[in-house]
Amino acid sequence: MIGKITGALLEKRPPLVVVDVQGIGYEIDVPMSTFYHLPAIGEAVTLYTQLIVREDAHLLFGFGTEAERSVFRQLMKISGVGARTALALLSGLSVADIHHVVSTQDSVRLTRIPGIGKKTAERLLLELRDKLDFDTNHFDAVTVSARSDSDILNALRSLGYNDREVDWAVKQLPNNITVSDGIKQALKLLSKEK
Repeated sequence: MIGKITGALLEKRPPLVVVDVQGIGYEIDVPMSTFYHLPAIGEAVTLYTQLIVREDAHLLFGFGTEAERSVFRQLMKISGVGARTALALLSGLSVADIHHVVSTQDSVRLTRIPGIGKKTAERLLLELRDKLDFDTNHFDAVTVSARSDSDILNALRSLGYNDREVDWAVKQLPNNITVSDGIKQALKLLSKEK
């Protein structure tokens, strides 16, 4: 089993990426949530992976976090949900969002994901309810925090800061900060670093 890959990022063609590990290029399918956080071509990247072996292919899926991979594995255990559907779910919803959807039994939000119909959404909610380990209050806070961090990261990147600077600044911010306050504080931190 290939559990993790670290190497130089050679290609980015959603959802496929190619990672060079000592001269071997691994083709890896990633959800869009991971794709958006990838470094520039040529830079080092680490992905947590899941290898799926079929009669006609060996497929490698990569994730930016262990939590994403864990949810992917849980989704794959559900009857009628294949790798492509699981990837689509993780592309449309963050891990925190999936936990929130399951805890609130929000089938409507699931049906907005391409390839997820009403029956599949209901099956997902039923089967994931007992399999995902979550505390509703904890994931409400995580959902807010994850959305805020993501919005702050995107705003700083659009202002021209590189990934290293943006990641450093966001790590300095307190938890549960609003997006506007987070951007202001991050800009102050970044201006002091220059």
